[in-house]
Amino acid sequence: MSAPAWALGTFADAAGPFPAVVVDGTAYDLRRIGGPELTVDALLADWEAGEARVAAAVAELTSSAAGAGAAESAVALGAGAPLAALRPLPPHAPAQILCAGANYHRHVQQIVVSTLRNAGDTRPEAELRREADAQAKARASADGPFFFTGLPSALSGAHDDVPLWGPGREHDWELELAVVIGKRAHLVDPADAMDHVAGYTMSNDISLRDVMRRPGFPMTDFLLSKNRPGFFPTGPLLVPRRFVADHRELRLELRVNGETMQDERVSDIIHDIPALISAASHATALSPGDLILTGSPAGNAGHHGNRWLRPGDVMEASITGLGRQRNRCVAPPQG
Repeated sequence: MSAPAWALGTFADAAGPFPAVVVDGTAYDLRRIGGPELTVDALLADWEAGEARVAAAVAELTSSAAGAGAAESAVALGAGAPLAALRPLPPHAPAQILCAGANYHRHVQQIVVSTLRNAGDTRPEAELRREADAQAKARASADGPFFFTGLPSALSGAHDDVPLWGPGREHDWELELAVVIGKRAHLVDPADAMDHVAGYTMSNDISLRDVMRRPGFPMTDFLLSKNRPGFFPTGPLLVPRRFVADHRELRLELRVNGETMQDERVSDIIHDIPALISAASHATALSPGDLILTGSPAGNAGHHGNRWLRPGDVMEASITGLGRQRNRCVAPPQG
């Protein structure tokens, strides 16, 4: 995938946060064309009109710069600011976050093997892998995807620190492609699902593995294990769907302290994006701006010898064309 002609985001400078269109590494304040109350969420609320408005402003910017030189281009978007001088915030404020779990073939296989090993299973590796393959195939033939809900309050920016909240100690990473809904979707057929997509961003679903299942309580705790403040670094960019020719070819990469932990293409997904949108729309009504996290690929901490995150670790993540994240892990605040 080539670099998108433009993308959206929300950034902060010394004066505070502002909605921006990003062109060639420069962020242009969209309030110059939409007024002081404009947000990315407002553009998503009427995405067809909002996308057209931004595209027209970018066309004016690029044609003016090409004809007169950037220094002389008196366009509505103004001069802009380099991304390196800004703090990226989550691109927008979704009302709902739906997260698909166990949705990559190799990820499921690795989870099964590491879970069995951690539980003391001493069978040969080949036997464990056969069981893992069977469970991955069972996930693929299941009635539909598994979802859990995320909390918008857990979102953080692409360069923000990630506090490693307790009560557990086994903090894990999960880089995910996230779909941004651009049109209300309810009871949508998979064949029509992509018509409801505004674009894509990325999120790192930080998870506490040892808190996920409470001892003596036969249910999963996704509040304490996945939805603590700062546990969803998201962004920096929201790339319109028009610039992603084939989302299945996007490559997800995550490193911890420079060591590659995840490196996979979306094509390894079990339930694809149209299936996810359709299933989610049959469970609830989706509105513009809602996020659907599509699952994390192989390479979580359990696969890397239970190498859990520690204060001081630096996670660097990228998805083709969607920008880069760099998040430092820190001890949680006291008190």
